[in-house]
Amino acid sequence: MLLMDWMENRGINMSYSDYAVRIDLLAKVKGIDSAQNYFNNLIPPAKNQLTYGALLNCYCKAKMTEEALALFEKMIELNFASTSLNYNNIISLHMRLGKPEKAILLVQEMRKKNIQLDTFTYNVLMQSYASLKDIEGVQRVLVEMEAEDGVKCNWTTYSNLASIYVEAGLFEKAELALKEVEKKMKPRDLMAYHFLISLYAATSNLAETKRVWGSFKSAFSKINNMSYLVMLQALYRLDDFDGLKKYFEEWETGCSSYDMRLANVMTSAYLRRDMVKEAELVCQGAIDRGSVLNFRTMELFMDFFLKVRRVDLALRYMEAAVSKVKENEWLPSRERVSNFLGYFEKGGDVDGAEEFCRLLKKVNHLDSVAYHLLLCVYVAAGKSEPEMRRRIEADEIEMSPEIEHQLEIICPV
Repeated sequence: MLLMDWMENRGINMSYSDYAVRIDLLAKVKGIDSAQNYFNNLIPPAKNQLTYGALLNCYCKAKMTEEALALFEKMIELNFASTSLNYNNIISLHMRLGKPEKAILLVQEMRKKNIQLDTFTYNVLMQSYASLKDIEGVQRVLVEMEAEDGVKCNWTTYSNLASIYVEAGLFEKAELALKEVEKKMKPRDLMAYHFLISLYAATSNLAETKRVWGSFKSAFSKINNMSYLVMLQALYRLDDFDGLKKYFEEWETGCSSYDMRLANVMTSAYLRRDMVKEAELVCQGAIDRGSVLNFRTMELFMDFFLKVRRVDLALRYMEAAVSKVKENEWLPSRERVSNFLGYFEKGGDVDGAEEFCRLLKKVNHLDSVAYHLLLCVYVAAGKSEPEMRRRIEADEIEMSPEIEHQLEIICPV
């Protein structure tokens, strides 16, 4: 980014591809408005297929549907949309918006215009049919790929297919697809190995998961944190507690940099078995190695102590999370908020509920849902709060019929 600033300030000629790269960088660093203004101020010859495509990509990633579709229509008028790349952007946008049927229609449009489908297009098309629970449609896409151009059927195609079969509960078909992944992948393709391990675990096949891990270790002399994380997550999913402990200890012994994500997997496995002391020892070991407990760690202990009805301890971890949080860095999930306040409601614990809501307010998450649940606690406890209506107004909370009804009970006018 700084280099491009320097080039433009010095009047150094930039290629059209440079302009396109700059649009992408501006969107990432300074936001969409900055990228859009830059595009608008380009000289007419620089507003070509590359720069239009770069801006379209920015709109699609930001889910700016109206802007993306309007720009795409303009590109069609200018004959700038005649490549699979631009169609792939719009197709992916529709998938992210949960509209697979529109993605399928766009692929049909590509075929009418004789725009060649690439591997990415086919993979997303398979996902589109899968989203519509049309497994036969998925299989038709695969047959078409294999018949049209075998080169397009790389390992990602069969990994994608295996994932679809797993989601549909067709584990035998998924494992057949994974065998194709192994045939198509290169001997030292890190990402392919990660997918194999995760997807074999998703089929509940521990033996194949461990076999692939053995092949992986033979192919790579040094194994990084991410690869160990993939394996630990797979073993956690398979509930192979002994294997999980073994590989966690193996990783801890040999790692050059401590990664709290791996410790969290082991912590979660211990808490799943109500082995809270052991989970705490894992966290202490991480701290001793210079790591810092992250928000996921706090959530694991919150959920555990809520489960065993030690809300006081769950609240302590909530306090720890809030004390560490920076602006927009972390928020408790809706489910977690509901669980906390649900326990306070059952116990008629107004003080606990108020303390929890005080913490929510610190992270700007004391909204209408939380207030509604807080009022439920007051109603359950049979307590009044004359100042509640004023508090709600001060916090600019939208007054729903439910909240209004509760207020009539706990602070009647």
